[in-house]
Amino acid sequence: MKLVHLADLHLGKRVNGFSMLEDQNHILNQIIELIGAEQPQAVLISGDVYDRAVPPEEAVELFDRFLVRLFRAGIDVYIISGNHDSAERVAFGGRLMNAAGIHPAPVYNGEILPLTLEDEYGTVAFWLIPFLKPAHVRRFFPDAEISSYTDAMQTVVEQLGLDTNQRNVALVHQFLTGAATCDSEESSVGGIDQVDCSVFDEFDYVALGHLHGPQWVGREAVRYAGSPLKYSFSEVQQHKALTVVELGEKGEVGIRTLPLKALRDLRRISGSFSEVMERTEHLDDYYEITLTDEEDVPNALARLRSRYPGLMTLKYDNTRTRSESTALNGGDTREKSPLELFDELYLRQNGQPMNEEQKSYVQGLIEEIWSS
Repeated sequence: MKLVHLADLHLGKRVNGFSMLEDQNHILNQIIELIGAEQPQAVLISGDVYDRAVPPEEAVELFDRFLVRLFRAGIDVYIISGNHDSAERVAFGGRLMNAAGIHPAPVYNGEILPLTLEDEYGTVAFWLIPFLKPAHVRRFFPDAEISSYTDAMQTVVEQLGLDTNQRNVALVHQFLTGAATCDSEESSVGGIDQVDCSVFDEFDYVALGHLHGPQWVGREAVRYAGSPLKYSFSEVQQHKALTVVELGEKGEVGIRTLPLKALRDLRRISGSFSEVMERTEHLDDYYEITLTDEEDVPNALARLRSRYPGLMTLKYDNTRTRSESTALNGGDTREKSPLELFDELYLRQNGQPMNEEQKSYVQGLIEEIWSS
C-alpha cells in the first residue's frame, strides 16, 4: 500500500509580515502533480493544517480546493489537528466527509477508533491521534498516573487495543524526544512537551507532524514529513520534500522522498551595502540580509527592497552590534531551562540560591503549568 505523508501546511501563515498564500498555493499544486504521478491509496496530513485556530478565509478556500482535487482522484485522506489548529474546526463535517473518503479526526473524547484500508496483504488500520496535552487525556482517565506528555500519550496508545498481527499506522502531532527543531516551531522551554518515541513501538509507521525539518526519530518508520515550505531562516539549509511510504506485508516498510521546489526560496546573505546591491541572482526570493558596514546605511531597508522585494529582515554585523550583543547576553549564549532562569532570579532577589526543597517545588509547578 502506497501512502503520501504531509504535515505542517500552516495555510494562511505570514512570515515576517509577508503572506505565504501564493507560495502555499504553488506548493500544493506541485504536491497534487506528484500525487497524481505516484497514485497512492491514501494521503496522511499530520496536523497544523492552518497556522491559527481561526484561519483566514483564503486559507480555508485553499485547503478546500486541495481536498476536492484529492477526492476527484479517488484518494483517501486522513487528517488530524495540530497545536495551531482548532480541533473542532478541523473535525467539522467529518461524518459527512467520511463517505467521500476524507477523514478528519474527531475531537478527542477518550476513544479513538481505527479507519481501515485493504490491499493484497490484508488490512491497514489508521489511528488518528490529534495534538493532545496531558490535561486533555486526564479528563477522560482521571485514575491514570499522567504527569508528563509521555504518560499522556502512553495512556492514549494503551487504550487503542492494537492488533499487532495487522499493520498499524498512526498519525501523531507531538514533539518526540531527540528530534531536531527550528525557529518556526512552538515547543516549550526545557523540553517539558516531549514524548518518548518508545510509546509508538507497536506501530508499523508513525506519520508525525509538529517539527518542520524532515527527519526520523528512533527508527526510520517514525518520521516527521516536515513542512512543505520554509517558514523561518533557521530552515535555510533544509531540503523540503514529499514523503512516500510503501507498506508491504507486515514488517516491510519502504520510505522515499520527492523534492519540492518553492515558488520563492528563503536565503541568507551578508556583505557590505554596495556588495549586496551588486548581486544579480535570485532577486525575487525571500531574504535575510546582514550588512557588514561599520556605519548604518541611510534608508537601507527601502533601498534594498527596491532590488530585493522579498527582503524580510535586515541586520547589521559590525563592531558596534557585536559589542552590544555580548553585553546583552553577558557573554553566555547557552539556552537555560525555566528552573535555571527562576533560580537566577531568586538569587538576585534574595542573595542566596534556592535549596533542594525549593527547587523541587518550583520544578513541579513548572511541569504542571506546561502540561496543563
